[in-house]
Amino acid sequence: MFSYGTRLEFGSDVRPTLTVLPPSREELLKGKATLMCLANKGFPSDWSLAWKVDSSSSSSWEESRSPGVMQKDGHYGWSSTLRFPADHWRKVGSVTCEATQGSQTPVSETLRRDQCSQS
Repeated sequence: MFSYGTRLEFGSDVRPTLTVLPPSREELLKGKATLMCLANKGFPSDWSLAWKVDSSSSSSWEESRSPGVMQKDGHYGWSSTLRFPADHWRKVGSVTCEATQGSQTPVSETLRRDQCSQS
């Protein structure tokens, strides 16, 4: 028996790797702060991304997500952006990007503002 193409085994869920990118210095000078969460090499495609902000005034930020994109290796990648006014970003202690899927243990990555050189 012969098989052709990429083989993905059912039940082989793969937790994505998360990276949180801070806002750029140039953007902060313009009064805005955009953070990006990159999720790579996850499977299947229905992992979802969410942001957690330690500040109580969460109404002053907005988020958007991209749909999952299949990568050459058969895994998926996603991204999510989080936008703040720059003055609000300066009051935030940390932001966390969390990936969840069904009954899988969530994957998270936290960025502390005081670790960002441009804050």
